[in-house]
Amino acid sequence: MADKQISLPAKLINGGIAGLIGVTCVFPIDLAKTRLQNQQNGQRMYTSMSDCLIKTIRSEGYFGMYRGAAVNLTLVTPEKAIKLAANDFFRHQLSKDGQKLTLPKEMLAGCGAGTCQVIVTTPMEMLKIQLQDAGRIAAQKKMLAAQAQLSAHGATQPSVEAPAAPRPTATQLTRDLLRNHGIAGLYKGLGATLLRDVPFSIVYFPLFANLNQLGRPASEEKAPFYVSFLAGCVAGSAAAVAVNPCDVVKTRLQSLQRGVNEDTYSGFLDCARKIWQHEGPSAFLKGAYCRALVIAPLFGIAQVVYFLGIAESLLGLLQGPQA
Repeated sequence: MADKQISLPAKLINGGIAGLIGVTCVFPIDLAKTRLQNQQNGQRMYTSMSDCLIKTIRSEGYFGMYRGAAVNLTLVTPEKAIKLAANDFFRHQLSKDGQKLTLPKEMLAGCGAGTCQVIVTTPMEMLKIQLQDAGRIAAQKKMLAAQAQLSAHGATQPSVEAPAAPRPTATQLTRDLLRNHGIAGLYKGLGATLLRDVPFSIVYFPLFANLNQLGRPASEEKAPFYVSFLAGCVAGSAAAVAVNPCDVVKTRLQSLQRGVNEDTYSGFLDCARKIWQHEGPSAFLKGAYCRALVIAPLFGIAQVVYFLGIAESLLGLLQGPQA
């Protein structure tokens, strides 16, 4: 019996709902990942994910952990919708007479999905990273200013709090990038984003499909709820760790503001070379466990929403009973 075809609007709605739920749940961990990846050996503000989140709450309050979340919540709907719908589209185009796709074709479908999503992913990540990392840079400058004041005047002198620099908003960043660099400003790091997202999708989608198939009873068309969730979590974690070196490079390239004495980069290869020389190969795994903790529930939730068919139910209610 052939699987019931799901309409494109339903796929887009399912992807959007999944993205909104997932981002809301895991955004603080994503903020910690960005700050850990951006800090260089000379000026280490944080020692771990928990240390980063604790210091963020102390200096910026609880909602400081959600800086940049508005950008993600706005753009994650089209991003996840494009990714999931594109993968299904390419799988459908590559399948013949309903036969099971071979692994190379599954990987090709994932490649197509990853390529399509960067249309939205690149500007979303560009804006999100500036907002997420602003707190780290502000805290670093404040710490260095306090140290300089102590060394210049001695510890007995009262410290004078420097006025906090105004933090940018997503609207201001977008306006400045478009004014100074045109549309290309929003797509800085496009190559690095492709090198991260295309391999991610090549690994994720075939791995998820095969894990999900293993847990599907022969008598049922869909895998049970928990199987889809676990398959999404495992596949997402594996793919996230596999492409983390590219994610580190992408994060560094897309960061417009630098901390004191931090390296600047002219491109992907220059960034990778300087990280290797100055910080060692282990630097390419910075934030890997944070990224796995972000991606696992994000894609687990996405696949559950997608396979439960929440959008189909909503569309059915809107359309009402058929005459």
